[in-house]
Amino acid sequence: MELNRRTVIAGAAAAGLAASTLGGTAQAASSAARPSPGREKPVKELFGRLPDGTQVHRWSLANGGTRMKVLSYGGIVQSLEIPDRHGRYANVSLGLDTLDAYVESSPYFGALIGRYGNRIGKGRFTLDGTTYQLSVNDGDNSLHGGAQGFDKHVWDVEPFAEGPDVGLRLYRTSPDGEMGYPGTLRVKVTYTLTRHGEWRIDYEATTDRPTVVNLTSHVYWNLAGEGSGTVEDHELMIAASRYTPTDPGLIPTGELARVAGTPFDFRRAKPIGQDLRAGHPQQVQAKGYDHNWVLDKGVTTRPEPIATLRDPRSGRTLKIATDQPGLQFYSGNFLDGTLTGTGGRTYRQGDALCLETQHFPDSPNHAHFPSTVLRPGRTYRTTTIHSFGVR
Repeated sequence: MELNRRTVIAGAAAAGLAASTLGGTAQAASSAARPSPGREKPVKELFGRLPDGTQVHRWSLANGGTRMKVLSYGGIVQSLEIPDRHGRYANVSLGLDTLDAYVESSPYFGALIGRYGNRIGKGRFTLDGTTYQLSVNDGDNSLHGGAQGFDKHVWDVEPFAEGPDVGLRLYRTSPDGEMGYPGTLRVKVTYTLTRHGEWRIDYEATTDRPTVVNLTSHVYWNLAGEGSGTVEDHELMIAASRYTPTDPGLIPTGELARVAGTPFDFRRAKPIGQDLRAGHPQQVQAKGYDHNWVLDKGVTTRPEPIATLRDPRSGRTLKIATDQPGLQFYSGNFLDGTLTGTGGRTYRQGDALCLETQHFPDSPNHAHFPSTVLRPGRTYRTTTIHSFGVR
């Protein structure tokens, strides 16, 4: 018999498996006593201090059967817990235990990415006749905003509980010239947990000079639970007929290649491991999947479904909807066993995957890619919704 999400969450609540505020230990919860299972307003605690003494806080919140822990450092989602088909909770997002670990060695675990998600070739682009040199931190290229991207800054956090929803509003002002980008960029990112347990991200930004911007979230997903091993048996669907092949530096060549007849065809759900070792030159070059899929829907005015991920062992599912034109699927190729996660287990190659909604990598250098230019008087707005369930 197929179970829907509400059935599983109700069973979890009845079994006393609703979230505790911080520790994740089981506690009894009555669905009749709360607007939705496990609904808890955001709670703040001190997580650590940076070398300069700046305090970093961790916020814990829950709603609709989903519970999260978010750091003010980098807007990092340290953990995200959802139930399986039997109502048993697991943290499905890779993370680290200490602030020092995030500062010293995190490969963007759960981070809020900016000013420009993904890569810009040679760390250089030209806008309105002026060429800008960015921070280079990935070979010859700029990756995820440069050496000190948004993931490495402390954000101002404002909690909220409005109607049936709870969440956090994160604010940061990136000064003109930071990491080489023009314009003072004022950013607001809202994390919302809805009464149905969805995690919604709303990004907003304004600038006082023409600039480029491409914000995203870099959660590493393992729907069987972080530290549980490979995600090669996870079944993935991406609604995309094309992808952007890359050069050896993982910069798009400019081609919009068809996925048909290649390992990059995920238009019908298939196990990630099915074609992972097919030997396609693009896979060999990237050591797996680390590419941008050109979503069939293109840029839309509202979020539309574009990807589905399912773990057959636990039954957990993740559905992603976005208004963005691209999705970066990264198969955890560079996890190498040197990091130990929140559950005390090491993360190895293929132990998680990323699904980053975005504009295309290196868009400022490809006129035929959807534009990432933001000008004064305009507001950058984009939304991505993560819906969790069981099947």
